[in-house]
Amino acid sequence: MICNTYHLLVHPGTEVVAGAGGLHKWMGHEGALITDSGGFQVFSLSEPTSDDGPEMKCKNKTRTAREGGGASLLSVSEHGAYFRSYHDGRTIELTPESSVAAQKALGADIIIPLDELPPYHISRERLHASVRLSHRWMARSLRAHLAEPRQQAMYAVVHGGTDEELRSESASYLSALPFDGFAIGGSLGKDRAEMLDLLRFLMPKLPDDRPNHLLGIADPESAESVVPFGIDTMDSCNPTRIARHGLLLGRDGPIKIKQLKHASDYGPIDPHVPTISHSRSYLHHLFKQHEPLFMTLASQHNLLFMNWVMGDLRRRILADEI
Repeated sequence: MICNTYHLLVHPGTEVVAGAGGLHKWMGHEGALITDSGGFQVFSLSEPTSDDGPEMKCKNKTRTAREGGGASLLSVSEHGAYFRSYHDGRTIELTPESSVAAQKALGADIIIPLDELPPYHISRERLHASVRLSHRWMARSLRAHLAEPRQQAMYAVVHGGTDEELRSESASYLSALPFDGFAIGGSLGKDRAEMLDLLRFLMPKLPDDRPNHLLGIADPESAESVVPFGIDTMDSCNPTRIARHGLLLGRDGPIKIKQLKHASDYGPIDPHVPTISHSRSYLHHLFKQHEPLFMTLASQHNLLFMNWVMGDLRRRILADEI
């Protein structure tokens, strides 16, 4: 399970989670936990719309970002990022060191260093500056982590967008540092085909004696496609997000539960996969009546389905079918 450092910083605050003994005890979760750096949400609060916008962050310069909604990215410099909380409006500083300190307090098993997430459509010059800034931030994060490991692992985040030269440079630089594993981050392309081309190029450049994680990708089709390249783990809000909008995962393809044909369908959601015990008819009724219970049950189904997908992929790896 991956937990969102940005949202936990905003509420309830790391001190509350630490007071409970860390995320595992606070949530009652016995499995492995990853926390991200918080950077993805911070930088997604404000993205320039074109290369005509403010230049990317570079050493000794500060970019003042656009504001919008209840939360906003206020500024970014070599030191770190400042953003306004969507919860209570207070200003929060996020630096490589403070991100690591927050994740130490949260107590996840795997932590991620602070990095920058530039948008897909930027110039190579700006992308290059972004990669270098992320490298400097990650080196600072690693130093802070190694000063107090607490039996946590830290994964570096490989950047470079879809630029093969920059990806190769990032993989080479980060592989030379004592990170415990690697996350593939940044822009992965405009579609699945471009992402697969990138992974085909990138994965052989990462050390095969350390694990890797694909950030933000975890739908059934993508999981099936990326595992043959050597991807070990992955994460995404996709299964629960589409569930809330009435799309249930199934072996024969997505199920649009709002369709009238499901009103009298008393069979299981997917007869091939062990999942929740409720029928399509019942889920159809809950969705059409806007019952909050629908979102919980649909999310449970999609998560159980994705667990089955990953279990099947592991089985096929062990059987030398992948």
